[in-house]
Amino acid sequence: MTNYIEIEATQLADLLTSQPIILLDVRNDDEVLGGIIAGAIHIPLNALPTEYTKLNTDAKIVCYCHSGIRSAKSASFLANLGYESLYNLRGGILAWGRAGYTFVAKS
Repeated sequence: MTNYIEIEATQLADLLTSQPIILLDVRNDDEVLGGIIAGAIHIPLNALPTEYTKLNTDAKIVCYCHSGIRSAKSASFLANLGYESLYNLRGGILAWGRAGYTFVAKS
């Protein structure tokens, strides 16, 4: 049993337009050079153990990475710290792009 919910790219697109969420990109620094999902916060997975305090524990958090594996690990990590409303983008940014959604430059 996982302690987060797997969502598809279309579900994430709906969430982004319907309610406030924290979108957490856990890819490495070099990976985000090609773009991120608009509004995402970038905290690489290896930095999450020291940077997670920047995230609101009461917020709905959607984690994503390249293919969904590292973001699943990040969602589990946050759940173990007491975060409750956690989601993982199944297929990661690859699935987001395949679904036809766009990327923006990291600011």
